Amino acid sequence: MILAAVIVLGSIGALFGLLLYVIAQKFKVIEDPKIDEISEVLPGANCGGCGKAGCRALAEAIVKQGNTEGLKCPAGGNEVAAKIAKIMGLEAKEEEPVVAVIRCSIACSANEPKSHYQGMKSCAFAHSLYVGESGCGYGCIGLGDCYNACQFDAITLDPKTGFPIVNDDKCVGCGACVQACPRKVIELRNKGIKNRRVYVSCVNKEKGGVARKTCSNACIGCGKCAKACPFDAIVIENNLAYIDYKKCKMCRKCVAECPTGAIVAVNFPPKPQAQPTDTNENNDK
Repeated sequence: MILAAVIVLGSIGALFGLLLYVIAQKFKVIEDPKIDEISEVLPGANCGGCGKAGCRALAEAIVKQGNTEGLKCPAGGNEVAAKIAKIMGLEAKEEEPVVAVIRCSIACSANEPKSHYQGMKSCAFAHSLYVGESGCGYGCIGLGDCYNACQFDAITLDPKTGFPIVNDDKCVGCGACVQACPRKVIELRNKGIKNRRVYVSCVNKEKGGVARKTCSNACIGCGKCAKACPFDAIVIENNLAYIDYKKCKMCRKCVAECPTGAIVAVNFPPKPQAQPTDTNENNDK
């Protein structure tokens, strides 16, 4: 009886094992080895800057599509793009690096608080409740959602105001901070030659007088910068100026024209000051 039971159970087990093997063979998915190759050259940060769930998801999308159109790794830059192109048998395309810029003035955060927030330390949560301690409903809240989202230690927070400061050398332009900011204060812009950039450090769309009540450096939409720009790189929309970095030649005429200092030029050498003319009336006599 025992021997018969063992034989019956063994037969049943063998039958189920064979059945599972047949099912596995029928429904198995053969994965392209290029997916593993591309995954190995990607940074592995899973930052989401590519718009996919992670690095492997990006690799799968590239292999499935057969090219890299619309699919790139911001964190890896041109170096990783070249490696992926080699694996896929494609020609690598060089792209200009981008960097995160904070389109808000630290002066706004440094103002005397108009209210005090004591809730959850989250910009997204605070944004849903009120305008912020500065009184500007468009400005940086300063609770560090961008700092928490950055996986490359490229953002530090001002200890007094919580205002984010971007380290250009560490920023890879992944865009995680852009997605984390509920006020859309952070923007990815062209890193620029010698790391030089000109942009409007304000996103306040209120009329000039109202905007200046909360920040002395707010853009008032006066249009002086647009008139001064010889390259049509500046547009005024919803009381706010915006500089198209693809058109901007960084002449900095707009910086001099801005009455509030809302337009900033970073990493430029100081302009040489005109030397006073030395006149000697005695020599004229």
